[in-house]
Amino acid sequence: QVQLLESGGGLVQPGDSLRLSCEASGRSFSEHVMSWIRQESGKGREFVAGISWNGVHTYYGDSVKGRFTISRDNSKNTWSLQMNSLKTEDTAVYYCAAPESEAMSNIFEPKAYYYWGQGTQVTVSS
Repeated sequence: QVQLLESGGGLVQPGDSLRLSCEASGRSFSEHVMSWIRQESGKGREFVAGISWNGVHTYYGDSVKGRFTISRDNSKNTWSLQMNSLKTEDTAVYYCAAPESEAMSNIFEPKAYYYWGQGTQVTVSS
């Protein structure tokens, strides 16, 4: 059974940093794009960041560019999201996600992802 498990969420103040991690089990994702997607209460899911299988290419949503950094460790089947300069509008449930196959049509589309973690809450508030 494939499982994605996020960790690292919490309550922080504006301007603070937080690091999210995701560990996959049940299969290897070393040849897959891996991503982070978030969902604010009452809104749809939003692409945050993605990384190619070899870590060479990274992709970010416009609202987080320059503040968030995605990385991965294929040897451990894990990937992470370093979030700096957090804003109140970053408050959301953050999910790690992976596509079913190595080929992916649109990395920015949440519906294109097949495997999802249970989500971790990030709250940015003063």
